[in-house]
Amino acid sequence: MTAIPYSLTARHKGFNRAEIVDQNFTEFVQLWNGEVHAPHGAHSPVLPGSSLDATGFRELLESQLISRHLDLMARVLRVQNKVFYTIGSSGHEGNAMVARLTRHTDPAFLHYRSGGFMAERFRKLPGMDPVMDSALSFAASMEDPASGGRHKVWGSKPLWVLPQTSTIASHLPKALGTAVAIEQARRIGHKLPIPEDSIAICSFGDASSNHATAQTAFNAAAWTAYQKLPAPVLYVCEDNGIGISVKTPSGWVANNFRHRADLDYFFADGLDLANGYAQVQEAVEHCRTTRRPTFLHLRTTRVMGHAGTDFEIEWRSVEELFAVEASDPLLRSAEIALSSGLYTKESLLALYEATRKRCFEAAEDADRRPRLTTLEQVMKPLAPYTPEAVKVEAERTDYQDRRIAAFGSEDKLPEKQPPRHLAIQIGQALHDIMAKYPESLLFGEDVAQKGGVYTVTKGLHKTFKGSRVFNTLLDETIILGLAQGYANMGMLPIPEIQYLAYFHNACDQIRGEAASLQFFSNDQYRNPIVMRVASLGYQKGFGGHFHNDNSIAPLRDIPGLVVGCPSRGDDAATMLRTMTALSKVDGRVCAYLEPIALYMTKDLYEAGDGQWQFSYPAPGEAMTLGEGRVYNETANDLVVFTFGNGVPMSLKAAKTIEAELGWKVRVVDLRWLAPLNNAFIAEQAQSAKRIIVLDEGRRSAGVGEGIITAIVEGGHGATPLQRVVGADTYTPLAGAALLVLPGEVDVVAAARKLA
Repeated sequence: MTAIPYSLTARHKGFNRAEIVDQNFTEFVQLWNGEVHAPHGAHSPVLPGSSLDATGFRELLESQLISRHLDLMARVLRVQNKVFYTIGSSGHEGNAMVARLTRHTDPAFLHYRSGGFMAERFRKLPGMDPVMDSALSFAASMEDPASGGRHKVWGSKPLWVLPQTSTIASHLPKALGTAVAIEQARRIGHKLPIPEDSIAICSFGDASSNHATAQTAFNAAAWTAYQKLPAPVLYVCEDNGIGISVKTPSGWVANNFRHRADLDYFFADGLDLANGYAQVQEAVEHCRTTRRPTFLHLRTTRVMGHAGTDFEIEWRSVEELFAVEASDPLLRSAEIALSSGLYTKESLLALYEATRKRCFEAAEDADRRPRLTTLEQVMKPLAPYTPEAVKVEAERTDYQDRRIAAFGSEDKLPEKQPPRHLAIQIGQALHDIMAKYPESLLFGEDVAQKGGVYTVTKGLHKTFKGSRVFNTLLDETIILGLAQGYANMGMLPIPEIQYLAYFHNACDQIRGEAASLQFFSNDQYRNPIVMRVASLGYQKGFGGHFHNDNSIAPLRDIPGLVVGCPSRGDDAATMLRTMTALSKVDGRVCAYLEPIALYMTKDLYEAGDGQWQFSYPAPGEAMTLGEGRVYNETANDLVVFTFGNGVPMSLKAAKTIEAELGWKVRVVDLRWLAPLNNAFIAEQAQSAKRIIVLDEGRRSAGVGEGIITAIVEGGHGATPLQRVVGADTYTPLAGAALLVLPGEVDVVAAARKLA
């Protein structure tokens, strides 16, 4: 490339690097004196030996310039509070080649430096404007078609770009899940919303490639390919050699990924459109034709710093900055434009300035558009709920033939069987759900032939076969990434997390990805997921922290997530029907907490009484979101609010309290833990003379605080109240666990204090 003819002495510490990068382009073009090739046709190579033709180069150059001027515009207008995001794509504009060589129906999960990709993908559909759409996003306008003004995200429903928000590799698992889902659809006869030969595209930085979440995605992709299972995901590592201020060792990405088995490595020069195009093309075609996970190592650079607030001159030498700015891909594109004869200096600079003008005009226009001004507007897409439609779906029974086939005969239908315990009824309910929804999939560790650690999923694999009920590798992050991929492709995933403590290993897949998608896409994209989790404490003879985990607080803290916890078999069935309906109708992400200690519980007060076994509810019955269950409704001497294991515990304690204190005790099973039904709690507290809140969660972070808040805010804070909770410690093994978790005697003791 022709040397940059600027004066090094003029580029000193006090200069704005964005201005310098901008000026570099103009000076480079003005002073260029290279050889011009003879003019050629629109479909001829842009340079001798290049696989990129002249038309393709012109369009890619325009996309690069749009991306660059959006960055420059953002730096200028941020200080005027007209733009609210300055992490730019400068130096990464070569990713436009990936967009050009893929389809707009290839789902894309993008790195935040994807301005070039987006500008180029916009060409795939007529009538779309990448500049105005991007300007609306930068300005946080309600008219932003990606997020409705909630975040600056790269996203587009018609272009199949699913929004990401400042992700550090957390989008890689769901990109793999989407690739696997594309192939899974064929095996279960599900009609995809995209062509069957689509691939999933996922871009990220070289620094992010080291993240644990990225590594688990690469491992799972290779694990899938090793078993000859198709997984057409194109991982695009945009290697600019630095993560904010931490440099990536030279050669690290290539050495780390070039020789990985079952992760096919390709390199492409993202700084040079003429040379890099064929290299990107080879990787894309390989991924699409072989259906194998493909790693595209795209060489990029980073000019103008990480973001507008990153003053690189404070931590990088001037000489280093000069070298980085000299590698600007737009300078190489300018050289190609001039040497190919496609542009004169005047026409190229005219295009450059016209693009600048277009971006600034769009930004000024976007600044005049309405922004979010009320909490209601902000939260509207977070947790949609249409009660009547959910009720109709939950109670729908037009699948009787499939039910009979699933259970073996009409006589074997679960509602015709004697009362059974929780584990059996959950298993029956899952058979029902999978018969109702042919697009549903159940997967996780040990759920298939073994039937789960606690045999809850026993028989499902035999009934619905391995294409719908299957084991995964031992990795909760990938289990939840798969779930999101299946949901993206219109299926209904029911992932199992073997223990609640294992969920914490992969919490961000729900918190940062699945549950946030509706919010940041303005409800254009949805993740209908019902996550089953074997949960809570009180296991006897087995346990320790990882198998007796009472930490529900992290789940309740996830915006929009529905959390339910049944304590008995009939409730388990009706709650599951409602959760699947919430997912199908409103796209909700649901966590279904199954109390392990109650799985096999048959008796309530004494051995052999069978009072914790219940009849299976007919398929037309469902539980309304937020609906609790009340035992001994007319009693008001003492009201106990609880859930899960606390329900039978409270009922047993109530007998002792009644005998000792003469009080009539009402027990309220909340069943739904997020969102809590505050109105229902306040209603139950209204007539209570005394209240106990029984929460097996920890004292400092459980469900109890929310219950008490609902009581107080409902106007019943003067009612005498005691809280019975778990201790602020990890749960130990064996009998020592009962020293940590609340028990029957603690409930009785609390009642005595109230007396």
